[in-house]
Amino acid sequence: MIAELPPWAVRLRAERRDRLWSQKEMARRLVEAADEETRNRLPARETIVRRIKAYEAGHNEPHDPYRMLYARAFGTTETDLFGSGRRPFPSLTNPPDPDLYERITKAIERPQRVDATTIEWLERCLSEHRHVEDTLGSAPLLPVVRAQLDAITVLAQGAPGPLADRVVAMLGQYAQFIAWMCQDSGDHAAALAWYDRSHGWALEAGDAALAATTLSMRAHLAWSIGDPLRSVRLAEAARWHDGRTTLGVQGMAAQMAARGHAEMGEAGTSRRLLGEAEELIRAAGEHPEDEPPWMYFYDDGWFDMQRGMAELALGDGPRAVRFLGRGLATLPEAYRRDRAWFGTCLARAHALAGDMEAAERLAVAAVPDALAVNRYAVQDLRKLSAALRPIRFQSGQRIEEALRAAER
Repeated sequence: MIAELPPWAVRLRAERRDRLWSQKEMARRLVEAADEETRNRLPARETIVRRIKAYEAGHNEPHDPYRMLYARAFGTTETDLFGSGRRPFPSLTNPPDPDLYERITKAIERPQRVDATTIEWLERCLSEHRHVEDTLGSAPLLPVVRAQLDAITVLAQGAPGPLADRVVAMLGQYAQFIAWMCQDSGDHAAALAWYDRSHGWALEAGDAALAATTLSMRAHLAWSIGDPLRSVRLAEAARWHDGRTTLGVQGMAAQMAARGHAEMGEAGTSRRLLGEAEELIRAAGEHPEDEPPWMYFYDDGWFDMQRGMAELALGDGPRAVRFLGRGLATLPEAYRRDRAWFGTCLARAHALAGDMEAAERLAVAAVPDALAVNRYAVQDLRKLSAALRPIRFQSGQRIEEALRAAER
């Protein structure tokens, strides 16, 4: 039984399954995590699979180099995976005072002791993590937030009366954030699984705003992998909750549907929905206190950038430049991941509009943040470099040189 396994064996299996990796896939990830010297010393892939089975069955604990490789593959530390001294509730930001930390620890040991003060701290902690992720990206946060979710799952088992729905809704918010970070890291299968969990918890808690947002974010995932029709369908499903959600949440769903239609070349439908989304988001901005905490970033400037991406898909370079430039000017410097992505989009828009010098300048400026925190921006910068070479070889070359220099 799982309860009889050593804690490290339970963690190894849970981490793998949460990512929807088979044991064969786990073996491949371990090999990929190794440097060249270590890789040359590893046994055949079939042998590694047998070792993984033995580790997860608790027959023998991994030793070097497998401890290191597991930590790298999962994006965490050896101490978190194998150490016996794990903190009951790890936190990257906003550590609780000693009395509150003791209260959280006791609540985890006896879930029926969870109270409103503990839940408020957990909600505040998640809010701060979201802001940290805007600057640092997903990699340093993902293992911490996953560990926190494990602890909150325990709390949900014993939350009394009116606190029960609040804890379940918080589970949904944590799952939604983890899904986003998995998507941002390129692990789309895990992102989809976590979005589904978030949606289920949202429905259980009766949180229509969270349920609708999760569907909109699944629409964004479909859009990002090149499936605009599914993106539109999911965004339309998010609007089934209209009337029970906030104006900002409704605006998010409308603009997501618009971007899907734009990818399919349906300019009239896309721009009609963008106009509807603009009205909703402008009205939401008049009462930001009514919006859920995860909508903190969604304002007029953010919408301008979403509209610019739709115009980019529709092939209208000048309109894309106008909207992307206006929105990017409002984005705080601390939002490194988003500045890299939208800066790259703006560079592409200038290239589409025929201004290759501006495209080069903006692309080169986006390189440091893209390499640090946004893998998708790096991919688009390489595509832009390749596209510019036949038109203006010097610009394409400079973008590629900037990427190589920053990688060194």
